[in-house]
Amino acid sequence: MTQAHLASTTVITRGQPRFADAGKAGERAWLELLAPHGRLIDGLAQGLASVQGDFAVALTTDSGATLLAVDRFAQQTLCYRMGPQGLRFDERADALAGASELDPQAIFDYLYFHCIPSPRTIFKEVLRLPPGHYALYQNGRLTVARYWSPCFDATGPTDFASLKQEFLSHLQGGVRHQLDGSKPACFLSGGTDSSTVAGMIARETGSGADSYSIGFDAEGYDEMAYARLAARHFGTRHHEYYVTPDDLVRGIPEMAAHLDQPFGNSSVLPAYYCAKMARQDGVSRLLAGDGGDELYGGNSRYAKQRLFDLYQQVPGLLQRGLLEPLLLKTPLGKLPLLSKGASYVEQAAMPMPDRLQLYNLITRVGPSQVLTPAMLSRIDLTAPLRHQQASWREPAACSPLNRELAFDWRYTLAESDLPKVRAATALGGVSVGFPMLDDALLSLSLRLPDDYKLKGQQLRWFFKEALRGFLPDEIISKRKQGFGLPFGVWTTRTPALRAMAEDSLRGLAGRGVVRADYISQLFDRQLPAHPGYYGEMVWILMMLEQWLRAKAPAYKLG
Repeated sequence: MTQAHLASTTVITRGQPRFADAGKAGERAWLELLAPHGRLIDGLAQGLASVQGDFAVALTTDSGATLLAVDRFAQQTLCYRMGPQGLRFDERADALAGASELDPQAIFDYLYFHCIPSPRTIFKEVLRLPPGHYALYQNGRLTVARYWSPCFDATGPTDFASLKQEFLSHLQGGVRHQLDGSKPACFLSGGTDSSTVAGMIARETGSGADSYSIGFDAEGYDEMAYARLAARHFGTRHHEYYVTPDDLVRGIPEMAAHLDQPFGNSSVLPAYYCAKMARQDGVSRLLAGDGGDELYGGNSRYAKQRLFDLYQQVPGLLQRGLLEPLLLKTPLGKLPLLSKGASYVEQAAMPMPDRLQLYNLITRVGPSQVLTPAMLSRIDLTAPLRHQQASWREPAACSPLNRELAFDWRYTLAESDLPKVRAATALGGVSVGFPMLDDALLSLSLRLPDDYKLKGQQLRWFFKEALRGFLPDEIISKRKQGFGLPFGVWTTRTPALRAMAEDSLRGLAGRGVVRADYISQLFDRQLPAHPGYYGEMVWILMMLEQWLRAKAPAYKLG
């Protein structure tokens, strides 16, 4: 963070904010925007909403007022804690923890989401600003409020040719905004987003980027062939590293100790080895492709949920009077020819976002099967769903598809994927930029009609068609994968990795968090039978225990 003073006001800022007045920049621009006369303006929300780019800002006046704010996607983050001396803040939750107790509810949130969504953190007295929010401490009172909400409006022109040119221009502009004059470099998984970033770096700089890819010697997980294809197509200086089970044995404790709270996105380790390789190659900043799927309709569940939405067109009398009683409440629904129909009706009859619980790992396995009675007595099993329901309602009137996009901006991007890349690059020793989240690309997404994002069952139709001829056809048509980690498969085949995982989970059972009999069931039956699925359960429990060993070794439920 950097710091500046004007009169009796102090501002501390991080990131790359861009102001409406292009001639202004840095800490002084913040001061002039929000506290031009040494005191905070009345229209804070409007002032903050006018700022583009990624940022975290803390502004303090001599009257004792403190303002904290983060950008629309929380690309930069701030945590805060109230105390006898007022409001304290830091980028990391653990920097503010002190003697704060760990929060069992946050542990359950972690097991549910595989991260701890803001505003909660693992520490009871430490909170994290949600994306697009500010916190104002003034006259002994703390107010936390949203300053930006997505507003979808697809009533404008839909001429494909003009929108394509605008889109390509914004993609290049997003890359331009994130390049900092150092050696141009990017992650390259071989997917559409990272390949687009690599290509736009070449277009912007006139030469190929340094690109960094991770591979896995495991069937169904390795995408290196597509990364090589993109590298050849855009003339990048390509670098590869194949992650091994031994890398995980070394890297898991290191990553867990680096994190400010438990975090369960398993792609963080491959991303870390990518960043580490780049740093050793003299790179100081990597550009990442995160955001394209969520802004332009690329996640497969969007197509799946559209099929369920069709059920709402069935007359209510037929739904509740025939289909649901027949398929869900009689043995007919279990017959081979009718079981798929029963599954469809069960899912379609449930509103969003409640329907997502049907796919949630801890919910499907059963909290009472995994957690001890002591843990269950300290948590509210319905709290994560209420969190999701509040976020689902947040956007103004919009289509079901756009509501899903906004939902993913919160949970997939702000709470999971962006923290994953930030953690990986920070530990690897490089900074990171997210050109796909450029404000101009966000604005275009808000204006696109639904069928430009999801045409029938075709994901990301506009995005892919606009890039046809720029990206290789093989990459446009490939199935999404990314840096997915074959952890479950490797755990069943690698004694050292299994030993680490099992020791970690036994340790978690010893703390009174999870049931010892479930750990035996997980390793003896579930993981060998379905390593890809139950490997995720092993991973999130292992990372929780590894974090506790590093940050709270004495923690135990009473």
